[in-house]
Amino acid sequence: MILDERFTTYLDSLNWQLPQYLKELEREALQDQVPVIRRSTQSLLGFLVSLRKPGRVLEIGTAVGFSALLMREYAGSGTKIDTIEKVPMRLEAAKKNFEIYDTTNAICQYQGDASGILEELVKEKKNYDFIFMDAAKGQYLNFLAPVLELLAEDGMLVTDNVLQDGDIIQSRYAIAKRDRTIHGRMRKYLYTLTHSEQLNTIILPVGDGVSLSVFRKFDEEQS
Repeated sequence: MILDERFTTYLDSLNWQLPQYLKELEREALQDQVPVIRRSTQSLLGFLVSLRKPGRVLEIGTAVGFSALLMREYAGSGTKIDTIEKVPMRLEAAKKNFEIYDTTNAICQYQGDASGILEELVKEKKNYDFIFMDAAKGQYLNFLAPVLELLAEDGMLVTDNVLQDGDIIQSRYAIAKRDRTIHGRMRKYLYTLTHSEQLNTIILPVGDGVSLSVFRKFDEEQS
């Protein structure tokens, strides 16, 4: 927890009320020990898609489909969402939830490793206005290049869990050995986001840390 838990709970009580079906889905996922985005992140994500009204959304990391359904709920009736997941059990759970709750058939599932699917989407010249990344944290940097190829001009990349419960500020040697690789990779990812000429990025201490990046295509004439 990056912020004081009581403070976060109070803000959540003011800002966010989930539709009943999402409350039930969240409860079931937590009972099954499947992670879903935290309440403060839910509030932020819902606000962003409601504000930007993206036509095409890509989600990297479906889990049981909670965040895809949340985005569909708040993005608008014309939004189409592609979502990627490789864990078979979670794919089946998400498929079931989409059959029940995605009454407009706005959500399309992709099964497999995100790296390979991202490459295929690039080959297909897919284009997205909004990309939400909530997958293997150690792979964020590897995903970034294809993600930027898929992101439309002025599109937004939202990345979850970037502050690692506050451990991101710790020295490498203060981190358990088993976690040092992902710690180093996340630091490099955040540095890349904040120093890229193609991205305007802000990092927020929301949930477990969320980065918001707006994409601008690099103009070769200015290089």
